[in-house]
Amino acid sequence: MMEGINAKYVSQKISKTRWRPVSSSSLQQPDIFATGSWDNENNKISIWSIGENGISGLDDEFEGDPQLVCEHKHNGDVLDLQFLDEDRIVTASSTGAVIIFRHHHNSQTLSVSQLWERAHHYPCDNAPCTGIVCNSPEIVTVGEDGRIILFRADQEGVLRTIENADSSTIHDVTFLRTTEILTVNSIGQLKIWDFRQQGNEPSQILSLTGDRVPLHCVDRHPNQQHIVATGGQDGMLCIWDVRQGNMPFSLMEAHSAEMWEVHFHPSNPDHLFSCSEDGSLLHWETSSNSDTPSFLQGGRNTSIVSRSATAPAGGNQSLISSWLTGDSSKGRLETTHMLPSQTLSVNSLDVLGQCLVCGTDGEAIYVNKRVPI
Repeated sequence: MMEGINAKYVSQKISKTRWRPVSSSSLQQPDIFATGSWDNENNKISIWSIGENGISGLDDEFEGDPQLVCEHKHNGDVLDLQFLDEDRIVTASSTGAVIIFRHHHNSQTLSVSQLWERAHHYPCDNAPCTGIVCNSPEIVTVGEDGRIILFRADQEGVLRTIENADSSTIHDVTFLRTTEILTVNSIGQLKIWDFRQQGNEPSQILSLTGDRVPLHCVDRHPNQQHIVATGGQDGMLCIWDVRQGNMPFSLMEAHSAEMWEVHFHPSNPDHLFSCSEDGSLLHWETSSNSDTPSFLQGGRNTSIVSRSATAPAGGNQSLISSWLTGDSSKGRLETTHMLPSQTLSVNSLDVLGQCLVCGTDGEAIYVNKRVPI
């Protein structure tokens, strides 16, 4: 076992793992996370603790092993899971439902506090809800039916539906800013949607020319809203600057199979993490000797295609993200394998502070509390 990693075998395939947010004022590390399962007879969402005051004491449990706090059955596969706030979790179901669970800290129980059944649907059948993004109280969901739906957590109805947002499956969604979202779909397109506009048309479409490789995941740079990372069926990691044309800024060979999730570190975005069907979880780090480290220097196992970055006119060079520095001689890209080698898919990961959690089809949850950030 790699140093500092705790593995917990949970008798269910884990589709999603997310840390409970910690208040930004506190410097504490996260100690609670949620998981969702898929492809099991009875799926569930579960809350786990890695805190020191675990209810441990059994001989076969090691210090730091995740302890189950509570769980609740979940109809359908959990296809996405996001914390709305410290008490509420939103899930996307393969039945097309969108569900809000409340974690009651006093009784350590979970209950369903809101349910939009068949939010995503075909005329005569359910359509899986494939992705969720939250900016409390707003929730945006996307689905196999090509719909984008905007909810408010405190309202029963639907705030807004963009009906035929896509003729293909929308796989993931992220906020660019409070009124703007970005979706990725199964024919390799990124689409930007502005909720201030009434129509059902995207304000911008970006894509990899000619490829139409399905994109499965997207994440936005936490400080620079115009930079996003995507991953897809071919295992390539793409970095995009949505202000600069409609092509990816750089392409990196990351995984040998589908990339399921990609996440910038929320407070140190020179670090990025990706996980894949190929059984690996990679930590990407940009480093350099200059003030603007570069993300475009091929490390081991990477081949890079890059276009030179053009600084905005009069722009301050030091504000240009390290992911967009064109001169690759100034820095380098390091990739580290974060898991012991295994063959089954790593479906989900989340990183917060120095803590990383991921879940696999091998029915395991891995937690690393000492990620070198």
